[in-house]
Amino acid sequence: MATFSKSNVPQFSVEVYQNEYLPEGGREVNAIVTVTATGGGTTGGTIGGATAGGMVSSASIGTGAGAGGGTEWGDPTAAGRADRGPDAAVVIMVDCSGSMDYPPTKMRGARDATAAAVGTVRDGVAFAVVAGTHQAKEVYPGGGRLAVASEATRAQAKDALRKLSAGGGTAIGTWLRLADRLLGSADVAIRHGILLTDGRNEHESPEDLRNSLEACAGRFTCDARGVGTDWEVKEVTAIASALLGSADIVADPAGLTADFTRMMESAMGKEVGDVTLRLWTPQGAEVVFVKQVAPTVEELTGRRMESGPRSGDYPTGSWGDESRDYHVCVRVPDAGVGREMLAARVSLVLPEAAGGGAPRPLSQGLVRAVWTDDLAASTSINPQVAHYTGQAELARVIQQGLHLRKAGDIDGATAKLGRAVQLAGVSGNEGTAKLLAKVVDVVDAATGTVRLKAKVTEEAEMTLETRSTKTVRVKK
Repeated sequence: MATFSKSNVPQFSVEVYQNEYLPEGGREVNAIVTVTATGGGTTGGTIGGATAGGMVSSASIGTGAGAGGGTEWGDPTAAGRADRGPDAAVVIMVDCSGSMDYPPTKMRGARDATAAAVGTVRDGVAFAVVAGTHQAKEVYPGGGRLAVASEATRAQAKDALRKLSAGGGTAIGTWLRLADRLLGSADVAIRHGILLTDGRNEHESPEDLRNSLEACAGRFTCDARGVGTDWEVKEVTAIASALLGSADIVADPAGLTADFTRMMESAMGKEVGDVTLRLWTPQGAEVVFVKQVAPTVEELTGRRMESGPRSGDYPTGSWGDESRDYHVCVRVPDAGVGREMLAARVSLVLPEAAGGGAPRPLSQGLVRAVWTDDLAASTSINPQVAHYTGQAELARVIQQGLHLRKAGDIDGATAKLGRAVQLAGVSGNEGTAKLLAKVVDVVDAATGTVRLKAKVTEEAEMTLETRSTKTVRVKK
């Protein structure tokens, strides 16, 4: 392994977990790819448009069924950006529709939460606040521009927030498009949005919202929150999914300040923007799927952008000091016993810089296939692959079970949610298990035997659905 690094510069590493052994005739290769960014810190500015310090030696391919080889690149040219200040911009979109006045604590909580988030914006970061109704209006600073965070501008923004009042409808696509225009005016590496809504998107068509999300995808990331219980879970989670952010419920407006503060602190910790997962496969191989599996399940297969012969890029958004897991499944050509091949090369890449520079590799790992007649070796399931296969199924059966419950299919809902209880127990996903226990009475977790509760609060059902894709890491 070779590494180039400097202080306050994020460094990416890739580990591959798989059982590379296939039986005779076997073609499907599964691997969990753990990507970790470390060492960037949050002082001295964020990093964007980085340039790698040249190629290093290729990664070795591990021989066991555990971690595969990996290569790391740091960013030796990025340290010079430290004196430029944080290379980031953020826009907060606050729902100000009429329903935010019922109860009045909702609007007050939103104002307080936004003020707290503004107070967390670091000096030098560009920011703005947008009020969202059936149209989008600039609250601060106005004039189609972003303010630069300082003690003075943060105080001015908080003053402007006191004037926020509720009234009007809800057209979230207009909020996102205004945020995109504002963020697009900044020459920064990291563009981020925070969106709060309390109701359904009733004043524009679903197609309008989808078009807005498609227009904004890849241009900025966005965390979305639903306050109360009158909003549509699928709308809020679709926004976060399309824009590679997080989604959650804040049922009690009193919790908004803490949640907004955490979101802004997380946004301020991002150091590298627009990183892509590049997957190269050999001639005759095909990608079955690529999905993020931790910290949440996120399907990436359909977001592939071709990047070269037999190579495609999958968006991962911006990164701070953090680790994420991805499940890659590749179908390879059949080969005889004793043969082996490189099934895939997984790389983390910064896309082409604005000045025309070439994409830069940050790290890579290798996935391989080895054909054997050893039955024990070829039938062994790698623990990481097994764990995340179960976590993806857990998210799926929760959503299916809740849908069947709403449709009145009691038997179907009981079967699906029972399977969810079983999977949550096996994987140690205690958070999801607790949420399930508010929807079903658990008779036997090991067998997935449950009874649907006769009465379930809207908050409990919405929380379970919203957080259904949250996963736990495999126990090492």
